Amino acid sequence: AEAAERWKSEGRAVILVRTETSPEDVGGMHAAEGIFTSRGGMTSHAAVVARGWGKPCICGCEKLDVCYETKTATVGGKLELREGDFISINGTTGEVLKGEQPTKKPEVSGQLAEFMSWADAARRMRVLTNCDTPKDALVARQNGAEGIGLVRTEHMFFASPERIAAVRKMIAAEELHSADESAEALEVLKNFQKEDFKGIFRAMDGLEVTIRLLDPPLHEFLPKEGPELTQLCDELLKSYHAKPAGQHLRAHKLLRRKLGALNEVNPMMGLRGCRLGIVHPDITAMQAAAIIEAAIEVHSEGVAVFPHIMVPLVGFEEELVHQLDVVRGVAERIFHSSNNNDSDNQTASEIDIKVGTMIEVPRGALRAGDLARHAEFFSVGSNDLTQMTLGFSRDDAEAKFMSAYLASGILPHDPFESLDTSGVGELIQLAVSRGRRVRPDLKIGICGEHGGDPQSIHFVNACGLDYVSCSPLRVPVARLAAAQAQILANRSADDAEHCQD
Repeated sequence: AEAAERWKSEGRAVILVRTETSPEDVGGMHAAEGIFTSRGGMTSHAAVVARGWGKPCICGCEKLDVCYETKTATVGGKLELREGDFISINGTTGEVLKGEQPTKKPEVSGQLAEFMSWADAARRMRVLTNCDTPKDALVARQNGAEGIGLVRTEHMFFASPERIAAVRKMIAAEELHSADESAEALEVLKNFQKEDFKGIFRAMDGLEVTIRLLDPPLHEFLPKEGPELTQLCDELLKSYHAKPAGQHLRAHKLLRRKLGALNEVNPMMGLRGCRLGIVHPDITAMQAAAIIEAAIEVHSEGVAVFPHIMVPLVGFEEELVHQLDVVRGVAERIFHSSNNNDSDNQTASEIDIKVGTMIEVPRGALRAGDLARHAEFFSVGSNDLTQMTLGFSRDDAEAKFMSAYLASGILPHDPFESLDTSGVGELIQLAVSRGRRVRPDLKIGICGEHGGDPQSIHFVNACGLDYVSCSPLRVPVARLAAAQAQILANRSADDAEHCQD
């Protein structure tokens, strides 16, 4: 992954070849034109990240054997590929071709555009997109997206070496309780994010943009234990104010121990989402400030901006209240800052910032009525809700037992591709009914991978969700599926009415 980043910076096109990918590879995945792995499936880490970024990905090629030590790969024990060889991949057909093949951009005909307009007229649910960059936002809008249902702010931190360095400096400062260094690193990150948000707001002029606060655990931004962690500690401590040699050595040992302790046994259920924001409220405050300041600045340019701030992984009402207090405290400070002139205050007062939460913890679905007292919208994070309801780790299930479950008929389909409607689906139905019982106008959507799956779209349309959100390139599929779902629903209603007559 590091080589991919380096080659990209040198202007070379790269395909990242791995046994499987993990969050530590995100920088290389971002730099690559495409991704090719020997393990995984439709909802593995490689597939989900690639789909979100609109990159071709082939995963689960079992005949591929990757050797990291020699930087070679063999296919079926015969064809050998070496780092630097040209290969071409077709993410639609699954073909991998040796050599550099000619490519061209896809073309959309006028007839297809007309057909999609018919679908749009028939559907009830809106179709939003999951994207993290202004470029992807424009692609999604061209594909018919009506807003953004999920901006994953952590992906912005991997966009450049400077950003990941700033994140690591912030983590180190937090662990060493160095307030000055932490504030400095947070300010750097805020400026990066603010510029990203401004670009996204401009691209989605007039449409809502839902931004999720930082979700993954902090260890995903750090190298694993070993020489790389030692080297990182050295680099981080160089940026601190000069200390006597003895103090520096003690600080190095302390930092290494604290960073190593961030690794978790089960990070999916560990210090992430709102839990991270509660332990480190200054991270939530930084992100809220970046969003609100970006909104004010682009609004003053004449851009119609509708920011929605989303708190992830909430299961308890008190968690949501804590994070909302932080966000609203930042908003009040910015909107009423004495440093703003009258026109700035007028601009700020015209911006309607909504704050909501994700339904991805089973308890959050069960206690949706409690959450609806405070949240202005719900977004079902169906990836995590599926993992936590079934007790399946998505990546481990894909790699170890999902194929056996499907082959033996235990499951009719991969629940990470199409919703488990009888289990996870019932929790979604409960969240809708209990949430709207408290707040009848509560807007509810879905932003997991299922938001681009036609079968899942039919189910959530019947549940009364207001929108689905999917990756930019799946927007046309979601628009068509939403139309088909509503046509069938109307037909069923007509049939029921005729039966009553």
